[in-house]
Amino acid sequence: MVKHVILWTLKDEFSDAQKADIKKGIKEGLEGLKGQIPGMIDIKVNIDPLASSNCDLMLDSSFEDEASLKGYAVHPAHVAVADGKVRPYTASRVCMDYEA
Repeated sequence: MVKHVILWTLKDEFSDAQKADIKKGIKEGLEGLKGQIPGMIDIKVNIDPLASSNCDLMLDSSFEDEASLKGYAVHPAHVAVADGKVRPYTASRVCMDYEA
């Protein structure tokens, strides 16, 4: 199994209320991909970090293997969510992929 974990920070230009809406949209969009991506085992987005955190949200996803993860990266449903709900609003992205 391969884990795919991403931490994002949202752009500072958004108000707290806007950030809450953006995070909700990202969560709904990404979690809505479950069952659509071949080889995806699970996908969860945490949008409620503790105050001690230095990021705004986290993606925690699992895939059968590295080939499935590569397929997810270019899958049209994922690309649509990334381009429409994630990339326009995020200032930074940190990713770690690993075998579990």
